[in-house]
Amino acid sequence: MSRPPFPPFNTETAVQKVRLAEDAWNSQDPEKVAQAYTSDSRWRNRLEFITGREEIVAFLKRKWEREHDYRLIKELWTFQDNRIAVRFAYEWKDHAEQWFRSHGNENWEFDEAGLMRYRAASINDQPISADDRLFYWPVGRRPEDHPGLSALGL
Repeated sequence: MSRPPFPPFNTETAVQKVRLAEDAWNSQDPEKVAQAYTSDSRWRNRLEFITGREEIVAFLKRKWEREHDYRLIKELWTFQDNRIAVRFAYEWKDHAEQWFRSHGNENWEFDEAGLMRYRAASINDQPISADDRLFYWPVGRRPEDHPGLSALGL
């Protein structure tokens, strides 16, 4: 199994890899998302330490059971060789209809087949009102003409 583009990354392929990850996560399909990771991928996500695709799928199912109307934007921060750093923000609401904007950073490391073997995420949740939302598109892929994080001042 492989997942282009492959390392070592250049600016174009790093940006492409980031957008592919954003698109996959916006699908909210845990099985689809998990296919971008090695079978023994290791994650640090907030307080959780996750290993392998099965645990990734279970984690994402739990995540999207509590994070409704999820919309994510990722932006390349930097890259080198087989590593990419991104910053991101996503908006979601909980079961009580409270909206949040979650801000974070991720560090990624890829194998030679373009699969992510390591992901470290640091995330902070900011409660927002429905009127403060900035991510308005139908659930799924962010439209090409929707502004990114920098254009939104995030």
